[in-house]
Amino acid sequence: MKNRINTALAQDKKLLSIYFTAGYPSLHDTKKIIEDLEKSGVDMIEIGLPFSDPLADGPTIQASSTAALKNGMTTQLLFEQLADIRKTVSIPLIIMGYFNPMMQYGVEAFCAKCQEIGIDGLIIPDLPVAEYHEHYQATFEKYGLINVFLITPQTSEERIRFIDSVSNGFIYMVSSASVTGSTAGFGSTQESYFERIANMQLKAPQIVGFGISNNETFVQATKTAKGAIIGSAFIKQLTQEGVDSIDPFIQSIR
Repeated sequence: MKNRINTALAQDKKLLSIYFTAGYPSLHDTKKIIEDLEKSGVDMIEIGLPFSDPLADGPTIQASSTAALKNGMTTQLLFEQLADIRKTVSIPLIIMGYFNPMMQYGVEAFCAKCQEIGIDGLIIPDLPVAEYHEHYQATFEKYGLINVFLITPQTSEERIRFIDSVSNGFIYMVSSASVTGSTAGFGSTQESYFERIANMQLKAPQIVGFGISNNETFVQATKTAKGAIIGSAFIKQLTQEGVDSIDPFIQSIR
């Protein structure tokens, strides 16, 4: 069966992916948020598995992660919450988290559980591409999971080419070298980076993350890329307006 991520990437449109932290604002909001995002027309969802030491995340996502852990969110509970998600949701679902909780759960057991509930891919910022390629790629592929790698403006061309060679979905293109949620709009440095990557003619499409918060930044980010990811701005929306405010927020992006 073709992975839902690849099916989404094959569509003739710019994709909107939304990140949120599982178990936030309330412990049992996870399923409702996913269902409401799909109803609002989102193309892909990244479900954040909260971790106590989220190095790549800015203050907004860190705070949501801390709150979710305090709420009682665990890897096992997330799997329980998503047990029947494919009865109501058909768009790609990706779990984004750090490698430590996956290792604690058992990498193969984690992948098997993802396949069982219908997760399409994983984003693991602290799993180096060479280590993945050497030790884990066969396991991920056995369970039909796409592993998504991050590149930044500082990533060397050689490394980008290697990431492209082992990618079977999209490449997560970090718009800046800073943490999430810390920029407002894109300057000429970021725009030249977007163009530089576009000119590399990579086989894997790119989806831009970090710094996208509204229609203007979505349009800027997707000028040369296949899509964009919104995380911090969506979590701020949930924090300020609650889980019933999803549709108006999503409609304002496109």
